[in-house]
Amino acid sequence: MPWAKVGAGNMWINKDMFDKYNVKVPTTLDEWKQACQVFRDEGHGCFKEGIGATGFDVDTFHSIANSVEPGLFTKASKGEAKWTEPGLVAAYRIFASLESDGILDKGSVGVQQYPDVNNAFLSGKVPMVQMGSWYAQYSTVNSLTAALAGAGVPKDTPKITIAPISFPDVAGKGNPSTIFTDPDTAQAVNAKSKNLNAATTFALWLGGTTEGQQTVANNVDALPTLDGVAPHWDSIELVNAKVQRPLLEGLYKRANETTEPRFGLPAVKLQAIADADQAVVSGTMTPEEGTASIQQVFDANPTSR
Repeated sequence: MPWAKVGAGNMWINKDMFDKYNVKVPTTLDEWKQACQVFRDEGHGCFKEGIGATGFDVDTFHSIANSVEPGLFTKASKGEAKWTEPGLVAAYRIFASLESDGILDKGSVGVQQYPDVNNAFLSGKVPMVQMGSWYAQYSTVNSLTAALAGAGVPKDTPKITIAPISFPDVAGKGNPSTIFTDPDTAQAVNAKSKNLNAATTFALWLGGTTEGQQTVANNVDALPTLDGVAPHWDSIELVNAKVQRPLLEGLYKRANETTEPRFGLPAVKLQAIADADQAVVSGTMTPEEGTASIQQVFDANPTSR
């Protein structure tokens, strides 16, 4: 019985840094370049990401691909289109340009999303990351306090205001930014359990009742799977409720309405995309070679989604 799902495709910014330097939230590739130039001129990084860490960079490639041609990434994942399609080659060309354009922080293939990128963002060293809906937890005082303590950050470090934004229209085609979701966590009951009824009751309660799903939602670290359930924001202490609450409500709404899957792929196929991401961004493969390498793995592993 699934009881939590995860959404991705959005970006997160340090709103305080954007306000401090009067930087506009980027909606296009050129605006993204301009924003990053301001932050770099002030001695900061900009968009930090661990390329090759399966999952996070795939979200970035997915977002870029949707900017080029909505739905093409999903079609290729299902075997309904080839990874060598011109739209996916174009997406890799944009992905590869992010570092040379001063958007993606250098050395991306040598850092990890956790802890490197996570700690750098939460401690106020970089203004922008791509994480999914699970990152909303760090908009709350309790979770952010615990995360900073775990990262070894001094107690007097100011708590940043993190805010979700849409992925910029990097292809310049006017295609809307999308959120994609997958089931993330589920309960299973052992048929040989000596407490079969109690276990079944709990699994069904957590995933299938409003009360159980409200508990999930109020933790602000997973999306509930039951329609119509959202966090009780009035009872949740946000770092900056005036700024964060409407943006978080919008993110939850978009994630609840989407029908596009995030991954849903066998590990070998997901790894092929991550490997190509790393190779194309590092320059060891061209976009054409990267997409061909993914297609080769898909052809060699004709398993269903």
